[in-house]
Amino acid sequence: MAIVEYGVGNLNSVYRAVKHLGHEPVVTDDPSELHNADAVILPGVGNFRAAAEKLEETGLCDEIRELLGSVPLLGICLGMQLLMESSEESPESRGLGVFRGTCVALPNDVKTPHMGWNTVEFRTEEFREFDGEMFYFVHSYRVAPEDDVVLGETEYGERFPSVIGDRNRLIYGMQFHPEKSGPVGLKLLGEILTGARR
Repeated sequence: MAIVEYGVGNLNSVYRAVKHLGHEPVVTDDPSELHNADAVILPGVGNFRAAAEKLEETGLCDEIRELLGSVPLLGICLGMQLLMESSEESPESRGLGVFRGTCVALPNDVKTPHMGWNTVEFRTEEFREFDGEMFYFVHSYRVAPEDDVVLGETEYGERFPSVIGDRNRLIYGMQFHPEKSGPVGLKLLGEILTGARR
């Protein structure tokens, strides 16, 4: 289980959550270590530009793209946004491009960042048991995918995608932090990382 280190915060809480689930996580910025992982997590609290540049400089971008479809890949918060092609936060920076689309700022008429507990309404039977549950958010941008990949939505000034994914390729993104969302968050995290919903 590899947790990608690319200069962003929140690694410790993700590490502890994965450890709690019975896995042996490795925090790494070495592309070769991802090659042997049974799942990869892109955590993230930080700036899109800095994170995208770090992924590119270290060769992690290419390695992550090579792994697509072979092991579960989970992007959390900024990690989810990096699955897109770009972001309004840094228009000149390129994301991983796993999904078509960009990231846009939350509406001007709501307090940012969106911080705290909020409901996720799942649009897929795959995660129906989590429908309506509360998860912990901290973000000022949200994804705007062009592909049909929205699995869950949340209301905050507007209705936005809070979970995206491609079941066939085992790729998922969560705008909230499952590792900070109590037992429900841990259960959802565990099911995605083990590929139990394949």
